[in-house]
Amino acid sequence: MKKIIPVFILGMFFVACCSKTEVQSDPLQDNSQFVTLTDAVPDAILEIRYFGTYNFVGSRIDGYQQPTALLTRVAADSLRAVSNDLMALGYRLKIYDAYRPQCAVDHFVRWAANLADTAMKPYFYPDLDKSVLFEQEYIMEKSGHTRGSTVDLTLFDMRTEKEVDMGGTFDWFGPESHPDFCGDPLTGEYNADNSSSPAGRSITAEQFANRMILRNAMMRHGFKPLDSEWWHFTLATEPFPDTYFTFPVKQL
Repeated sequence: MKKIIPVFILGMFFVACCSKTEVQSDPLQDNSQFVTLTDAVPDAILEIRYFGTYNFVGSRIDGYQQPTALLTRVAADSLRAVSNDLMALGYRLKIYDAYRPQCAVDHFVRWAANLADTAMKPYFYPDLDKSVLFEQEYIMEKSGHTRGSTVDLTLFDMRTEKEVDMGGTFDWFGPESHPDFCGDPLTGEYNADNSSSPAGRSITAEQFANRMILRNAMMRHGFKPLDSEWWHFTLATEPFPDTYFTFPVKQL
């Protein structure tokens, strides 16, 4: 006698298969064109701020499951060329952030909307009222990092075995983070009078020059800078200019 499989079981099996296929084919979850950054740039040092609590939110950020960094393959290849150049000058790259999933950006948005939470204000935005973070675009609903070819980084001096002094911390909300703060990034000329700091801050000629070392190396290998953050660079020929990925940050 043939076994008769109830119709509702067949239906459940079909739905399950379709659901599984749908999840697997979600392009926003597809990390096949990404690599673990340190596989491509083995000399890079990682300090993934959003995996820990020393960041402007003050807690681990959603989507950062491991303290690692991911980039698209093409961006990682270009960053390796940057690293090779800077290694010859006695520097290593120190990475603060790379690919950032959309849920992490959503976490930033929720935090910014909670005006009562100012625990990290003294460290990252002492000159600003938290209510202006959306208006001044320090927090936005979309980030270039989520497209996978943007990296936040600085330099590490192999001679002194210390992070290079850039005259300001990563994720500082203010004009002090602008590449043209106290100088002209197009000419590389330092100008202490070119300061728009609301608190009268400035950086030294050496600190400005250090920023330019990083900037010039990144631009030589196809990365474009951001006019509000000296540490932020995006591959000009990024492969996913309109895709905001959702897979978590963890070792690939």
